[in-house]
Amino acid sequence: NTEGAKAIAAAALSYARAHDAPGAAVAVVDSAGVLLYLEKLDGTFQNAAEISIGKARTAALFGKPTRAFEDIVNKGRYSMLALPSVAPFTPLMGGVPIEINHHIAGAVGVSGAASATQDDEISTAAATQFVAQQATRAAQVTHIPATKVAEAFRADATLVTEPGFRVN
Repeated sequence: NTEGAKAIAAAALSYARAHDAPGAAVAVVDSAGVLLYLEKLDGTFQNAAEISIGKARTAALFGKPTRAFEDIVNKGRYSMLALPSVAPFTPLMGGVPIEINHHIAGAVGVSGAASATQDDEISTAAATQFVAQQATRAAQVTHIPATKVAEAFRADATLVTEPGFRVN
C-alpha cells in the first residue's frame, strides 16, 4: 500500500544519505509493477526516476533482483535485451523484489547513486529493512480462533492478558 511504499522509499533515501550517495531516485511498485510511490533527492540526474521505475517493475514482474539480469547480459546473453515492451525490462542493478510470506508484494528500484553497486546496495537495504519490520509486526499479532472467542464470550473468560491490557 501507499504507506508501505513511502516507508520503503524513506528507508532507501535515509540509507543513501547516510552512505554519501550523490543522488538517488527511489520507485516502489506493487506486485503487478504498478507505481505506488516515487521520490528523488535533489541533484539526481533527470532520467533517474524513469530508470528506477523500470528497475522496480523488472524486479516485481520477474521476482528476482535486477542484478541477476545485468549479470546475465554481461556474460553475453544479449537476447535478454530484446524482450518485448509488454514486459518492462530494465536489466540494471538496483531493483529488488519485496517478498512477504513467500509472495512478491512489490519491489523497490533505485537509480542515480554513485554507482550501480550503490543503487543495488540502497535498494537491498530498504527492502531488507521493510521485510524485517513486517516480520516484527506479524510476530506481535495474537490470533484467537473464532471457536475459542465464542467459548470465552459464553463463559465471560479472559482471552489475552499482557502488561497494561486484558481482552475479555
